[in-house]
Amino acid sequence: MYPFNQFEFDYIVVGGGSSGATLASRLSENTALSVCLIEAGGKDKHPLIHIPFGISLLTRLRYINWHYNTTPQSELDNRSLFWPRGRTLGGSSSINAMCYIRGATEDYDHWQALGAEGWGWQDVLPYFRKSEHFEHGADEFHGSDGPLSVNDLRYTNPLSRAFVEAAGHVGEKVLKDFNRQDRTGLGFYQVTQRGGQRCSSAKAYLKPARKRKNLTIMTDCHVEKVLIKSTEGANSSAHGIQVSHQGMSYTLNARREVILSAGAINSPQLLMLSGIGPKAHLEQVGVEVKKDLPGVGQNLQDHLDAIVQHRCKVREGYAVALSALPKYAIASVNYLFRRMGIFSSNIAEAGGFVKSQHANGIPDLQYHFLPAILEDHGRQIVMGYGFGLHVCCLYPKSRGEIKLRSKYAADHPHIDPKYLTHPDDVKVMIDGVRKARDILNCPTFRRYQSKEFYPGTDIQSDDDILAFIRKKAETIYHPIGTCKMGADSDPMAVVDNKLKVRGVDNLRVVDASVMPTLVGGNTNAPSIMIAERAAEFVLQDYASGRGA
Repeated sequence: MYPFNQFEFDYIVVGGGSSGATLASRLSENTALSVCLIEAGGKDKHPLIHIPFGISLLTRLRYINWHYNTTPQSELDNRSLFWPRGRTLGGSSSINAMCYIRGATEDYDHWQALGAEGWGWQDVLPYFRKSEHFEHGADEFHGSDGPLSVNDLRYTNPLSRAFVEAAGHVGEKVLKDFNRQDRTGLGFYQVTQRGGQRCSSAKAYLKPARKRKNLTIMTDCHVEKVLIKSTEGANSSAHGIQVSHQGMSYTLNARREVILSAGAINSPQLLMLSGIGPKAHLEQVGVEVKKDLPGVGQNLQDHLDAIVQHRCKVREGYAVALSALPKYAIASVNYLFRRMGIFSSNIAEAGGFVKSQHANGIPDLQYHFLPAILEDHGRQIVMGYGFGLHVCCLYPKSRGEIKLRSKYAADHPHIDPKYLTHPDDVKVMIDGVRKARDILNCPTFRRYQSKEFYPGTDIQSDDDILAFIRKKAETIYHPIGTCKMGADSDPMAVVDNKLKVRGVDNLRVVDASVMPTLVGGNTNAPSIMIAERAAEFVLQDYASGRGA
């Protein structure tokens, strides 16, 4: 049985995640266009996706997660790190912690300075505002007419409140909004929630668009490659995709453009499978070279994260314990009928941005505070009461890469982030752990009678702290950069400032992979902003007759 009602569209968007869902929705607002959105995973039906507290169990659900692992990391005791990425409608916005963070204004001006012309802060701010339905109304920084609901948390744990109250003890401010000019300090995160439920890109953008007759959404379809036509004396051009469904391969044609929104891992993988990438590498794995683009798969960046953790005697927080069961039973009723209480929590309720002693003018550390004990991304059950403070270096200088494992789309690519290979990243992480300890040792936490167990009170020297980081640090889920946007003069730039793939007509990349450098914070909101901007580029080309 064919999964498709038609096999030709104006635009094919590959990937139904943060960027892809946004882009497909915006393009299909023009009723003259036919748009097809292809998602490798299934529909976002599982209730744990929509209950914010369900994030504590989502990493265990294999069918909504790509379950990637990195290559052994030389600077992390040769460990292979688990990299969860969303494989369902909404992508990683359906499994993330819902923290709404844009990054620093300087991050986007830095992109522009690196060659991403037209992507400075004043250029991108209107698209953040366009996407946003902010609980407190529109102003200079926020929008209120967009599809993406951004709200305050409906519930915060006393331990999270103790973290925020600790700000004054360590010389930091308490902030109510990290998405303004001043974002140095501690506070509660704003979250992508609506009515106490997760507001993923699927809920924000696809749910209202599903009724459009010109939008086709196909799930459980794995794109194997982009179909490229080579013309002598001219650029190659994309004219469709090859996609598999239930063991059968199909060809879908694109009259105007193929747009990859498959993320920082899958987008470069698909380009390389299609013959677009570093020539020597493609030849090595047996892929016919259609366009030699050395930057594809390079420039991989991610936020590395270490957790300072405490156990406490007082029964507070989100514990796995028999004594906590009555509290959860009451909370389930409260959530069922009112969408309030514990189950509306994203768990990572509080955090903030501070400067290490190595910072260059703006905060270079981010915190996520959890009123719970976490081990192995929540895949291991840890009994008892406690809390932890995640520490990440916001602007790592280490650079990694994505490479093909084989010429077959079903094989996961090699993911090598090369964590801590730059010595400056080591210095920032060590200082970040020290600062995190200072916060958790503040008087506001004394009532909980806690004791540090990671790194452990006997770990004090820089060398010992570094050994802890090497043993325990993990990703905080922000890979970017593998299809870098840049100027014509940059030989490693994969896309131009309109996100068009260099040397290949009718092909764009629209997702976090185009970011030249990491923003100072979570990457979901910037990924949606990129898609909002890209939709205008595509529609402008359509209106002018370009790109056909």
